[in-house]
Formats: sequence, structure tokens, C-alpha cells
Amino acid sequence: MKTLVRCVFLSLVLALAACVAMPEWLAPGASRAQIEAELGRPTAEYPLPDGMRLQYSSQPMGRYVYNLDLGADGVLRRNEQVLDIRWMQSRILIDQWTRDDVLRNMGRPAQVERVALFDGDVWMYRYLENNLERTAHVHIDRAGVVRKLVFLDEYSPPPDRS
Repeated sequence: MKTLVRCVFLSLVLALAACVAMPEWLAPGASRAQIEAELGRPTAEYPLPDGMRLQYSSQPMGRYVYNLDLGADGVLRRNEQVLDIRWMQSRILIDQWTRDDVLRNMGRPAQVERVALFDGDVWMYRYLENNLERTAHVHIDRAGVVRKLVFLDEYSPPPDRS
């Protein structure tokens, strides 16, 4: 009986795993119809000069944003997970990027904050770095220009020991 229960449990786990599609599994060459059949509708869409960006975000509680860039022919050209410290440090251009650039590249933030020493909004994104929960804080001034980028460990309250 134990063997039967284990076999049924293992079969259910494998069946569920097969149903969960992840954006990183999609290779260049997939059509928009194939992408949406696997992943569902994107959380956002942005026109690109030579096609369309389909964005799949797990914010506010998740820790990834995938940009799937399609060419004018509707075929996947690039698949990129952008909530990565190396990507953010090398791509976000301080004093050059605007609010629209942040949206198009990173999607809607997990949270928008205000801080006393900055005249604007701070967009917060959750991400993982070496399996550590971290946050990226993108400071956008009142004119809509990115002025600062700060990375912090995400605060986790201590466990309740009562």
C-alpha cells in the first residue's frame, strides 16, 4: 500500500511540474501564440522599434520580470530575466533613464515609496541575489528621471517565538 501511495504522489508531483511553464524555458523562434499558450497573457506589453515586448512579471511578491522581445514577424528574438543585480547595474542609466524606460524594462514596481531626503518617488523591486531576498530601489524625481539606484537586503521580521 505504501508503494502505491508513493507512486500516486510522485505521479501527481510530476504532472503538476509539467503544467508549470516558466518563461526561461522558451527559446528564440517561438511564436506569440506559442508563448501565450504556455504562459498565458503577459502582465504588460510595450511596442519596440522593431517589434513588441511581452512582459511577464511576478511583482509585487515574486522576484522576477521576464522580457520576451518579438520581432516584427511576431517571433521570439530575445528572452531576458531583468531582476538581476548585474543586469540592473549595467543597464539602468542614472540621469538618462525615465519613468517610461523603467516601466518598459522592469515593469510595475512591487511598491512605490517616498523618502524624506529625495523629492520624488522610489520604486522598489524584489529580486534574489545568491538566494538572498533583496530589493532594488529606483529613485525617480518629479520630472520623471532616474536619479539613483540602491540595493538593500529585504527586511524579514524575526520569527515569532511565543
